[in-house]
Amino acid sequence: MRKKGISVVISTYNSERYLELVLWGFQNQTFKEFEIVIADDGSGPQTKACIDRISSLVDFPIQHIWQEDKGFQKSRILNKALLAANYEYIVMTDGDCIPREDFLAVHDQYKKRGCFLSGGYVMLPMNTSMAINEQTIQDQSCFNIKWLMAEGYPSSKKRLKLTLRGWKAQLMNKTTPTRASWNGHNASGWLRDLLDVNGFDERMQYGGQDRELGERLVNAGIRPIQIRYSAICVHLDHKRGYKTPESIAKNKRIRAQTKKERLTRTTHGIQKVI
Repeated sequence: MRKKGISVVISTYNSERYLELVLWGFQNQTFKEFEIVIADDGSGPQTKACIDRISSLVDFPIQHIWQEDKGFQKSRILNKALLAANYEYIVMTDGDCIPREDFLAVHDQYKKRGCFLSGGYVMLPMNTSMAINEQTIQDQSCFNIKWLMAEGYPSSKKRLKLTLRGWKAQLMNKTTPTRASWNGHNASGWLRDLLDVNGFDERMQYGGQDRELGERLVNAGIRPIQIRYSAICVHLDHKRGYKTPESIAKNKRIRAQTKKERLTRTTHGIQKVI
């Protein structure tokens, strides 16, 4: 029986500076009843040292779930993190996405039985990403559009995510043409529902493994709710060497089968079928 509260699952791989910034983002949350479960897909000892140091400075508990580096196995480590979670509700994000101070409060406010929540992010260019530090997270200036633009963030319609609050953000959630999907950088749902669909399909590599999970949730009758203008995080820029045409094509085939057969469980998830 899991406790009431939130387990935040954060994926990471050999990115200590960004992970540290993300953890400082959670230190500044207004919602306090949570733990962090770091899903580490084979990082070196520097990541463990970073987590050990930050653990002594923050107010929330951190679990470090690690597996040996055998290539991109994010789905596998995420399943391990789900099993380690101590709370009944899961918020999932990445180790390159810094949450605004109300991020968890929004997920807690909108959570609903029989549903999952679909958030988005604001993608930052590299020069803006490099300007962010602990101080800009603590004073929340890294979510201020004027500060971001002064640090090289280009003017675009996506800045609305950072400027809208309250009913205006709710209106955009309801009217946006973007479909509500399970997004690994900003999504949440009940742990029981995630376990019922058997977690992530571990055959999948980079490119849509989070969306496929969401598609099985929908097939199982779990309704997605859009909160992309309410639950805000900024995405730090980095290279993506693990993205290949082969992995994208393989994942598309698996997703196509999930849609065609309206699958609710994968046989390649937490519980394996031999």
